Amino acid sequence: MIDAVLASLASSARPLLVCDVDEVILEFLDPFHAYLESVDHRLHPDSFRLHGNVRHVGGEAATAEAVDAFQEEFFRTQDKWQKPARNARATLERLSAGADIVLLTAMPPRHQGVRRALLDLFGFHFPMIATEEPKGPVVNQLISDRGVPAAFVDDIFTNLHSVRTHAPDCLLINLMANDIFRAMAPDPGERIHKAESWLEAERLIRGHFGQD
Repeated sequence: MIDAVLASLASSARPLLVCDVDEVILEFLDPFHAYLESVDHRLHPDSFRLHGNVRHVGGEAATAEAVDAFQEEFFRTQDKWQKPARNARATLERLSAGADIVLLTAMPPRHQGVRRALLDLFGFHFPMIATEEPKGPVVNQLISDRGVPAAFVDDIFTNLHSVRTHAPDCLLINLMANDIFRAMAPDPGERIHKAESWLEAERLIRGHFGQD
């Protein structure tokens, strides 16, 4: 999967933008809550996490194993629940005029067919890599030695920290579609820019790419 994407980038001299999918270009938390309600559970915004915040409508907290099972079923049927994040498609279309874009989704590869079809349905026709491996080494491979400016957008701090370690010159942007959970998020750490919208992220990316 990554080899095909690397081959497509090999001869490009354009800047590179690598984007997470869930909560970045597709809404995740609101659709996941809707899925949970269909199985008599709810996601409560009590803290910045999933595990521990999923409870049965009767009030009992779901076990970690149950939450994992819910996520598995959600990903299997994601095409019934997810929709684009606000301004994601229009922003990426504008940025794609002057940059290569790769979607790097932290999702079991067994679900990549459903995700690919869903992304195409919404007009996100960019190369996609689905992996549960740390994202830093993957982004480093994508940047390779082409000497182009690169940016990485994700909602999860561990992914941003991984890229910060393995691709230190990459612009790092923390972006989350859900307003409630974004407001609860702790500071992501040094050299990571927080963006409250895709429009703000676009300004940061264009500045880093020299496309102001």
